[in-house]
Order: sequence, then structure tokens, then C-alpha cells
Amino acid sequence: MLKRLVAGVALAMAMMAQVAAPPAPANPDARDTAALETYFRHLLMWPAGVEVTIGKPTAAPLAGFNRIIVRGTLGGKTQEEAFYVSSDNQTVIRGDVFDVKKSPFQTEIDFLKTDNQPFLGMPGAPVTIVEFADFQCPYCKQEAGVVRTKLMEAFPNDLQLFFMDYPIEGHPFARGAAILGRCIFSQNSLSFWAYHDWIFEHQAEITAANLRDKAMAFAGGDKNLDVAKLTSCAVAQGPRDEVDRSMAIGDALKIGATPTFFINGRRLVGTIALEDLKMVVEHEIAYAKAQKKATDCCSVQLALPGMAPATGPVPK
Repeated sequence: MLKRLVAGVALAMAMMAQVAAPPAPANPDARDTAALETYFRHLLMWPAGVEVTIGKPTAAPLAGFNRIIVRGTLGGKTQEEAFYVSSDNQTVIRGDVFDVKKSPFQTEIDFLKTDNQPFLGMPGAPVTIVEFADFQCPYCKQEAGVVRTKLMEAFPNDLQLFFMDYPIEGHPFARGAAILGRCIFSQNSLSFWAYHDWIFEHQAEITAANLRDKAMAFAGGDKNLDVAKLTSCAVAQGPRDEVDRSMAIGDALKIGATPTFFINGRRLVGTIALEDLKMVVEHEIAYAKAQKKATDCCSVQLALPGMAPATGPVPK
């Protein structure tokens, strides 16, 4: 009898405990996200007026952690921060996590798709420079001669240069110039570099209104270009899509200014002195030699129109 009574009391208490337990939150993720948002607001000093978006967790090269992007938006301006958050949301790491078996700039390298982009230099060289530029940008004009001529001449066997279009909104003829550049490149890659040099040299004379006529006059003096084909291409959708693709890559890389360079994935922004560029290139060459292999940076498309054989540097 006593055993039955004890068992009955235990059962009743267990039932009472079940009834009295607070209901589980309908959406535990929402609770966790709210807690993280409060934490990130405090860490980053983002006031209530800032709209905070916490991205979906993605795989991270750190066991037990996910990578998330926290975005703050206010007045049309956006700031993004990357964090690594433990699977239980109790530990947050701010900073970069590296896999020593890969380049420290692997994230950038993975975005840098250079197939079918204007190319100059030695295919398979240990140092790859990817430049995002705007033909109307005065800083791009200033840096063009430094990189395109002086730096390439200083390292004729160790550099390859890719040009990516990133026309800035607010520059009236920049996008049109990029489209014409793509059309010229589709006919002859060396003619693209002649156009590149010409348009920067004459940048001050060009407007959105006279761009087409001046570009056609330039093309008329190049024996490798068909002006009729260039005229048709200038109004076609194809080169516009190519410029958009280049800009999308720049957007993915969070390009904020032109020129922006990636030297084996290492980001450099703005006008940079020749000696400073040489220092970076020499560092990358030495590192590649130490690794006993060329640095694996960016995909290379060799079958480009008008490209010289891959037995030596592409001539200027």
C-alpha cells in the first residue's frame, strides 16, 4: 500500500511538473537572432535607427563555427562585418580565419573570374594583377601608365595583368567607354590595350555626347579593327552583359573605389607609387619561389582574340 502511495505521489508530481513547465519558444532561431542582434549593436555601436540584418550561417574553416555577415543600413549607406559564431551561439569571433594550405587571400581569389578579360603579360606568371578601373576616373588615368607600362616592363617574365570594367555611377561616359572597349577587345586583344591607352590620354576631351564619334575615329586608324563591326557591336546586348558581369564580380568583392588592384589576391586601392607596387610584386615572386611553384591565382583564358602565342610576353 505504501509503495502504491509513493508511486502515485511521484506520478502526480511529474504530471504537475510537465504542466508547470514554460512552453518552448515557437522559433528558437528568432530568439537567438534577437540576442545576437543586441550583442552586435552594442559591439558596433549601432543605434536603434540602424537596420540590422544577420545573414544565414555559412560553412567556416573552423570546426564548430559558422560564418555570418552582419549588415547595418542607415540612410542608404551600408556597412558589413563578418563574424564566426559557434553552433550554440555562445561564442563569437571577430576577424579572419586562415587555412595555411591556401592563400591568405583565397576568398578574394575565388571571386576573381578573369576568363575572357583583357590580358597582358606572361601566361602562368607567378604574379597576377587584376585591375578594376573606370575609363573616366582620373585616378585610373594616373595609375594606368604606372601599371600598364612601367610595372609590366620592370617584370616582363613575372607578371600577368587582367583588366576588369567597373564604371562608376555618376561618370557620364564611363559605361559607354567600357562597352566600346569590350567591342574592340572582341576583335583584337592588342587593339584593346591601344584603346585603353588612347582613352586615358584623351580623357579630358571626351564626353558622353562625343564618345562614339571619337572612338570610331580611333578605330579607323587601327588596321586590326573593322569599324562597321564596331558600330554594330556598340548597340548590341552582348558587350553590355560582359560589362555587367565584370561589375558583378566587383560588387561581390565590395569594390568601393577605382582603381582597385588585386595582386595575387591582395587588395590595393587608389593610386600607388611604382616603388611600392614593385615591393609587393617582389614579395609575391619571392614567396612563390619559396613555395617552389607559381601562385595559383585566378583563372586564365588563353584563347583570346589577337593574343600572341604563350611563348613570351604579349607585346605592347
